[in-house]
Amino acid sequence: MPDWTYHPLRGAAAAVLGLRRSQRTALRLLASVGARPAGARLIARGFGHRHPPKVLAGEIAGTPVTVRLGISVPPSLARDTIRALAPLGAGVVEVAPVTAEDARTVREAAAGRSIPVVVRTCGPETEAALKPHVDGFTTSDDPHVIHVSDPSVTAAATVLEAGAGTVVLARPEVLVVAGPGWFARVTEAATPTEPAPALRDVGRSPLRWPAWWWALLVGLGMTVAGLGAAAITLGPVLLWYDHDYLGMTLHELHAANHHLVHFLQHDRITMAGTMVSIGALYTGLAAGGIRRGWPWARQAFLLSGAIGFPTLFYFLVIGFVEPLHTAAALVLFPMFVLGVRRAPDRPRWRLAPEGPERERRRALVGQLLMILTGAGLFVGGAVISVTGLTDVFVPSDLTFLGTDAHTLEAVNPRLVPFIAHDRAGFGGALMSAAVAIVLLSAWGWRRGEAWVFWTLGAAAAAGFLPAVVVHGSIHYTDLLHLAPVYFGIILTATGLLLARPYLCAKAPAGRAEG
Repeated sequence: MPDWTYHPLRGAAAAVLGLRRSQRTALRLLASVGARPAGARLIARGFGHRHPPKVLAGEIAGTPVTVRLGISVPPSLARDTIRALAPLGAGVVEVAPVTAEDARTVREAAAGRSIPVVVRTCGPETEAALKPHVDGFTTSDDPHVIHVSDPSVTAAATVLEAGAGTVVLARPEVLVVAGPGWFARVTEAATPTEPAPALRDVGRSPLRWPAWWWALLVGLGMTVAGLGAAAITLGPVLLWYDHDYLGMTLHELHAANHHLVHFLQHDRITMAGTMVSIGALYTGLAAGGIRRGWPWARQAFLLSGAIGFPTLFYFLVIGFVEPLHTAAALVLFPMFVLGVRRAPDRPRWRLAPEGPERERRRALVGQLLMILTGAGLFVGGAVISVTGLTDVFVPSDLTFLGTDAHTLEAVNPRLVPFIAHDRAGFGGALMSAAVAIVLLSAWGWRRGEAWVFWTLGAAAAAGFLPAVVVHGSIHYTDLLHLAPVYFGIILTATGLLLARPYLCAKAPAGRAEG
């Protein structure tokens, strides 16, 4: 489990299962998933871990390792540790001390391993029995192997940086205190970085623009498109192609149903707010993440766009093609492709130093709340999309309109497909925003990353506030209908307030980007 579930939920788990049993259950759960190749990839990618830099590679006991960072465990924990920790960023597992009685346990634990396993034995007979089954043997007096019991990320990273041949092995209590994300945090802290590029480094030729600049343009383009959609909704409401498709004027729609124009406005202003929210998320991911070399930021941008852009093809089901929507997608999609065409080549981030552990623990609760918010938004977007493509209306919609779908179809057979287009499109946009929120919250939560706080705050304001205001202004105030919005606001506000001291911590002088 990631730190954002391990720490917030460990107290409840300990109360139900007992402290030791809850810890072993967590380890066994990771081991059962990590033992399978697909499960290991899911953990590695889902937790946001990436390949460590080559400068952190090395060897221990003559065995090459991808990162000189691992854990030392007793034989009783060897099996689950070997299967669980490779996807979490560990480079080696040491089993120590191993006696002759432990040889069978270690041999079975090392079978089918995907991570180097070294052993510190208590005698030559045990070493001879295990030699065909493990990758190497350590000694208690090896000056290049440093065992640490302090969960400090800075201390471990300093040891890694100090010597190219030094291997840091954590005691089990380090992960118990710090959480399973400790390996990734140490690796990031020890990774050599360069200054992030500034705006003046972009250049004038589009042929030489970096990927982060194209991603930034997509974010700004989405923001402008959302603001434009809001202006149209608050002004004429319908454009010429809407009139052509419906064959009705705004006054005729109002005459058919006094609530219908307001209903259209409520759908469209909510959609516009979601577009601005996506724009804020993409702008933040581009400027704060991709520009600074975070591989996960590109992945979040890619996955969110992969959800959002295909929703243009909802028209194949609905039958209504909106020219401005299509034009915006055709302009932004090539920029999106250029923004994800390659992964960031070099790390350019600057990490703030460790702060109070209590501050981090509160921030992890906030992180969990933001991920839950994003997951809820994704489910809501999926439900709205399906509804828009099938029934179109929910019961509270028809109560507000004071009519039913058959009556509206009798007024104009194109009216319901027209409303369905707005509704399904909003659902698709909401899913796209939700993916960005979940991944930014899951992968970008680091001390001093103030851009994460402001990006999520701006996205929340753009998404939630128009929805609340427009529902109130047209007197569509069904509590059950608006409950998810209010719940999302509460979760988001609580999560960001808990995380603000951590995310917005100041970097020390000399560590800021130039």
